[in-house]
Amino acid sequence: MKDLVINGTEKGKLERRSVPVVNIADVEREALKRIPKHSLDYYRSGAGDEITLAENCLAFNHLRIRPRFLRDMSTRVTATTVLGIPVAFPVLVAPTAMQRMATPLGEVANALACEAEGTIMTLSTISTSSLEEVAHATPNSPKFFQLYIYRDRELTRRLVKRAERAGYRALVLTVDTPFFGQRYADERNHFKLDAHLKMANFEEEDKEASERINRVEANLKSGSSGLAEYANSLFDPSITWDDIAWLKSITSLPIVAKGVLTREDALKALETGCSAILVSNHGGRQLDTVPATIEALIEVVDAVQGRCEVYLDSGVRRGTDVFKALALGARAVFIGRPMVYGLAYDGLAGGRKVLQMFRREFEQTMGLAGCATLAEIQRSMIVPAGYLLSKL
Repeated sequence: MKDLVINGTEKGKLERRSVPVVNIADVEREALKRIPKHSLDYYRSGAGDEITLAENCLAFNHLRIRPRFLRDMSTRVTATTVLGIPVAFPVLVAPTAMQRMATPLGEVANALACEAEGTIMTLSTISTSSLEEVAHATPNSPKFFQLYIYRDRELTRRLVKRAERAGYRALVLTVDTPFFGQRYADERNHFKLDAHLKMANFEEEDKEASERINRVEANLKSGSSGLAEYANSLFDPSITWDDIAWLKSITSLPIVAKGVLTREDALKALETGCSAILVSNHGGRQLDTVPATIEALIEVVDAVQGRCEVYLDSGVRRGTDVFKALALGARAVFIGRPMVYGLAYDGLAGGRKVLQMFRREFEQTMGLAGCATLAEIQRSMIVPAGYLLSKL
């Protein structure tokens, strides 16, 4: 949007000036002007009536921070580790599909932004840049690879081996997607992949898989059956927790279970040998009316009792959100849509700007809440809205 402002010249003429971009909402506003509607709706929409999509953000607003004062805040330390890997601050990047719809460099720009700002990118299997291309662009930056277990286990195995050879440091296994949720926006738009783009992570020499991918890409580009065809042709709705044993048998990479929302599944993830849990509802894109992730976090943290690291994604939009998630037991958070909006807004520079905003806001929140280190961020510092009034 544009605002009219006084020029300050002698004639007092009015001129139009862009509203400054100072937070994630501003980045999103600018991105909306730059992304074609079918791509924009794919990125920003959720499942069903989008109740969970909205609640992911709103639930953070229902939590209050109880700050502590008169502590030495002259220095704040945001650095931490994730699976033993050092990061500059506890904000990582979640897997998001088909990023070349947002910017020509797509996932490569995302990875370069993460490298520059000292954090970790997770590459989606459904990416428009191959895992080798991203690895080649950022050889010294740690990266995770998001994985589905496909009907074709050999296709899955090849993806895992390619990720290993390319130097990815962990597999982020999506457990909440036996098939895609009901996404009305994509159905209304007959969502299609731009003609010059492709799903980049599938090898041509795998003839059977290649033929299926070619059919899917043709459907995506024609807008016929689109993403539902992709899911139905490749995803395996019969997978269970037992399949993690098979995955562990073919790789030494740590496995992060992405999509856990309950105590029961958290314990299953531990039992099957997952190294970490990502509390996620797929950005509100799978089953509508499931809990917001910040609501589910405490149950998962309490279930694992420190036996593995726990992370959170979905709905994180500001530094205070990061603080609240860490206070409730997350080791780190992942962001998805904000990075895509940053890429659409200003490419690599936009991606870096988003990460810089999160780091600055989080560090400021730490200082104003009285926490000089991450260890000082405690659960007692967070209460639900109305909690203090209820004690009157």
